[in-house]
Amino acid sequence: MGKIHIMDEWLSNKIAAGEVVERPSSVVKELVENAIDAGSTTIEVFLEEAGLTCIQVVDNGSGMDEEDALKSFARHATSKIEKEQDLFRIRSLGFRGEALASIASVSKVTLRTSDGSQSGVELFLDGGHIKEQKPTAFRKGTDITVAQLFFNTPARLKYLKTIQTELGHSIDLINRLALGYPAISFKLVHNGQTLLHTNGRGNVQQVLAAIYGVHNAKKMIPFEGQSNDYRVHGFATLPEVTRASKNYMSLFVNGRWVKHYLVQKAIVDAYHTYLPIERFPIVVLYIEADPQLTDVNVHPAKHQVRLSKEPELLTLVGETIRETIRGVIRAPQIEKREKPEKLPSEQMNMWKQPPTLDTNKMSELVSRLNEEKAVVKESTYFEAERTEPTFEEQAPMQEQQSLESFGQNPISHEPPQQPLQEVEEKKEPFPQLEIVGQIHGTYIVAQMEDGFYLIDQHAAQERIKYEYFRDKVGDVDGNERQALLLPLTFHYSADEALVLKEHERALQQVGVFLEEFGHGSFIVREYPTWFPQEAPQEIIEELIEQVLATKKTDIKKLREEAAIMMSCKKSIKANYFLTKVQMEQLLHDLRNAENPFTCPHGRPVLVHFSTYEVEKMFKRVM
Repeated sequence: MGKIHIMDEWLSNKIAAGEVVERPSSVVKELVENAIDAGSTTIEVFLEEAGLTCIQVVDNGSGMDEEDALKSFARHATSKIEKEQDLFRIRSLGFRGEALASIASVSKVTLRTSDGSQSGVELFLDGGHIKEQKPTAFRKGTDITVAQLFFNTPARLKYLKTIQTELGHSIDLINRLALGYPAISFKLVHNGQTLLHTNGRGNVQQVLAAIYGVHNAKKMIPFEGQSNDYRVHGFATLPEVTRASKNYMSLFVNGRWVKHYLVQKAIVDAYHTYLPIERFPIVVLYIEADPQLTDVNVHPAKHQVRLSKEPELLTLVGETIRETIRGVIRAPQIEKREKPEKLPSEQMNMWKQPPTLDTNKMSELVSRLNEEKAVVKESTYFEAERTEPTFEEQAPMQEQQSLESFGQNPISHEPPQQPLQEVEEKKEPFPQLEIVGQIHGTYIVAQMEDGFYLIDQHAAQERIKYEYFRDKVGDVDGNERQALLLPLTFHYSADEALVLKEHERALQQVGVFLEEFGHGSFIVREYPTWFPQEAPQEIIEELIEQVLATKKTDIKKLREEAAIMMSCKKSIKANYFLTKVQMEQLLHDLRNAENPFTCPHGRPVLVHFSTYEVEKMFKRVM
């Protein structure tokens, strides 16, 4: 007798469930995507114990008749694929025909559905087998309940996390589907508590406000770009709104939420020098393309997608977001509040003759601002342990009145005709400031009519020097060189020496001219005249280490890193006291910078404190 036999359908379904049904959120994903494909305008998801006890999805979609309801639980049963050519024009979220069969094999399922043409049907399945079938009075749509998930595969239960973790996965999923389909009203309820409810009016801004809070949604700006093959659009936060994880970037390809490392990297690179290290923006990116340019049949859970003409798309995404951010960059500031219609005359005039702000008073003021929880935390490049500004103020989900009136734009997925109110001006000019003084030899205090600014002197000069060196590094061949009195010597292992010889030209393009000097040794006899005179060997070593670390060369990135490094070495540090003339010169140079508001590492150069906020903290206004 032969050793090979055909598995029965029940066993093959359980194996498929191992790929498709990883956790409760996997079930939620498949059921909600089916509801979306059915043309639903309202989808409600009810969870008990994060879905381990019960998952119920109710929709008002097209529903099914009795015949289709029975077929839907058979393996490879689908209404979306009929012939081979359909695989290259997939527009629906589901198409494999494995989901319902896999889910039913590891749970107890109750299905109630009707296509509206006749009375509905109710099915009860236990472990993938239909145990009961009967007619039922039901409106058009589908109500499916999945109970006791993994009841017959206890080993799978061992790998599930806590209730909070599993619930978090489902919340994250529904948030992204709500962003992908703003014209659908989504409701997520857990143990009787509503966690998310969108209105389904097709307004992405209102969905963003429901998920991230009105405060953060107001700081998200629309972008749009197009190439021959792709159209991209969406919303991205101003650089002052950051997160510690890349998980806040949502990518949609023809409506499908996907994970794509290279597109995500293109977004992060677009914020280069605008964000602190290891901080990331909130971005919603919609990519539209001919389905024949995409391959979604590469992952059992359909999380991944292959894209044709990928370099074209990456360039389009990066350039579109970069130009949008550059057009609205501005100085971070504490949160604005509505100003009272009338103020007493003494309060209105109190800043006409501003008092002198000495160090003690300023320190007290900054402390008070921190207590109000509305201040930007000061941060400097040379104090690596300090906390970067995050501006993370999560508004509660229950801001229903604000959500209803926010971003009135009925067009699904489309960016509004005008940016949000806070970013209406395309590029904020650098303010005309009057120097007041300096704090601890680190921060410059300057005032204007509507308040005052704190300027990080190191970050300010770092931005100025960065733009200078960036231009110089980009034109190495056109610059004169100066010879060293004593050549610099560098020693590396044999394999490292091979890497350096392979990338010799790239190093020359950032001002490092290596000459072989024996086995594994190199010398540098000259460098460009603009090269920093302080610690040249240390700078050259760091540039070489960057090449050795990656073993490949991205000329553009290497030039960027070289400019950033040199600007840091050449900039004034903390506890360095400046004269008023030096401070005025620094602000003059900063005003002429391309981007005067952030240093090359993305930290803020200056922070604005409004007069009204100061008055409020001192209880001059209420």
